[in-house]
Amino acid sequence: MASPLRVLVHGGGIGGLTLATALARRGHTVEVAELRGELEALGVGIIQPSNALHVMREIGVLEDCLAAGFEWEILTVADPAGTPLARIPQPRMGDLPPGNGIPRPALARVLGTAAVTAGAKIRFSATVTDLTDDGSGVDVTLSDGSSGRWDLVVGFDGIGSPLRTRLYGDRYAPEYTGFANWRVTVPRLPDVRGVVMSTAGHEAKALLTPITDGTMYLGAVFAEAEDFRPDPERAHEQLAERLTMFSGPVAEALATVTDPADVVYSRISQVTVDAPWHVGRVALAGDAAHASAPQLAQGAAMAVEDAIVLAESLDATADVPAALAAWEERRRPRALWVQALSRAVLKQETGGRTTAEEDELLKTGVPGAAHVLVEPY
Repeated sequence: MASPLRVLVHGGGIGGLTLATALARRGHTVEVAELRGELEALGVGIIQPSNALHVMREIGVLEDCLAAGFEWEILTVADPAGTPLARIPQPRMGDLPPGNGIPRPALARVLGTAAVTAGAKIRFSATVTDLTDDGSGVDVTLSDGSSGRWDLVVGFDGIGSPLRTRLYGDRYAPEYTGFANWRVTVPRLPDVRGVVMSTAGHEAKALLTPITDGTMYLGAVFAEAEDFRPDPERAHEQLAERLTMFSGPVAEALATVTDPADVVYSRISQVTVDAPWHVGRVALAGDAAHASAPQLAQGAAMAVEDAIVLAESLDATADVPAALAAWEERRRPRALWVQALSRAVLKQETGGRTTAEEDELLKTGVPGAAHVLVEPY
C-alpha cells in the first residue's frame, strides 16, 4: 500500500481484533467500534485449528494463545459409553499444533491486548448510526457521538451484522438450521487430552474439548424448535435430559454441572451473502458474510483468515476497491466450501436429507477437509 490507510473495523470479536492488529502492525490507523462495553467474550471455549494458529503466528500472538489454552493432536471417536472406536491424528500446518482449545474470554483478552499494543484504538459501546460512502472515502457517525472519515470500513459484526442490514436490508437474514448447540465448561477429566466425540447414531453427538489444564467444555447438538429457549432455572437439567443415552466421560462431566446459568445455548444459523461482500469502500467479513454450522470447527478460523488475507491484499494493491475485489476473489471459494460442507455434515450426523451437491461434498468428508484446510489460504 502506497500510504497508510484509515480503517474502521465494526465489531471487536475474533475476526475484527485480528484485522485491527494486522493492519495496525503494518502502520495503518485503525479504530474498532465495539457494541459491548468490554471485550469479555460470551460463551465457553473455542477450537483453534492449525490454520487459525497460523494466523495467530502472523499477528504475533501464537505463544499467548498456546499459553492460555490446551494443545491437542488426536480426535477420539467414542461410543455413548465413552469406549474409543477410533483415534484420528489431526493434520497440522507446518510445525504448528493440529489444534488448541482456548476459553473465549482468554482469547478476547489476548487479541484485545495485541490490537491496542499494535496501535489500534477500541471504542466501546459504539456502533454505526450513519454512513456515507462517496467513492473516495466513508463518512461515519457512531452511537457514542464520534464521527470520522475512513478509507475503508469493515464489518466483522457477527451473524446478526447491522452493517450487512445497512447494505442489503433483510435480504441475507440468518437462516436457522433447525439445530442448536448446548455448551458448558466443566473440570477436565485426566484422560481427555484431545477432542473426544461420542456419538449415539443420529440421535445425539457430544463433544469433550480441553481448553486449559483444568477445564474442558461439554458440547452437544440437538434439533430444537426455532422459538425454544432453555428454562433459566433448569437449563442444566434440560441438557441432562437430552444426554441420557450417554454414560462414561460425558455423564461424569455432566454430573458436575449444577448451575443452570453455566449452560450456554445458541441456535445454529447460516448466512450466505451471495452478493459481493464489499460495496464501494464498505466490506463484510467473517460471520457477517458467511456464517457456518460448527461441524468443522472452522467458523472463527475463516474469520481470522479473512482478516489476514485482507491485510495482505491491502499491502499488495494501492487502490482500496481493487484490493477488496482481490481479497474476495481469494476468500469466497474457500469460505463457502467450508460453509457448505459444514451444513452437509450437520445433516449427515443428524439423519437429515442431503442434496446431490451435499452428497458430493461428503465424499471429501471431515478428514479430507482437515487436510485441505492446512494448505495455504
